[in-house]
Amino acid sequence: MIHVIATIELVAGQRTAFLKEFNALVPLVRAEAGCLEYGPAIDVASGMSAQIPVRDNVVTVIEKWSDLDALRAHSVAPHMEAYRPKVKHMVLSTTLQVLDPA
Repeated sequence: MIHVIATIELVAGQRTAFLKEFNALVPLVRAEAGCLEYGPAIDVASGMSAQIPVRDNVVTVIEKWSDLDALRAHSVAPHMEAYRPKVKHMVLSTTLQVLDPA
C-alpha cells in the first residue's frame, strides 16, 4: 500500500467551485482498481501550536492506493483527463507526496 498527499493551491476565491468539480470526480476515482481511499480535505483552525497557518485557498487530497501501478493508472484514467481542463483555470499549483508506510 502507498499513501499520497496531494496539495492543490487554488486561485483566491475558487475553492467552492473547485470542490464542486472535485467532488463530482470522487466516486469515479473510488471505483478505480487499487483505490483504497480518496477524498478532499480543507484546513481547520485547531489552536494547536504545531499547526501551520490555515490556508483558505488550499485543498489537500488524502489518498491510499494498493500500489504504485494503481496510482500510475489513476493519473491517466479517462475521467482524470476530462477533469483537469475543467479546473485548470482554478489551480495555481499541485504538489504530491507519495509515501510508503513505515
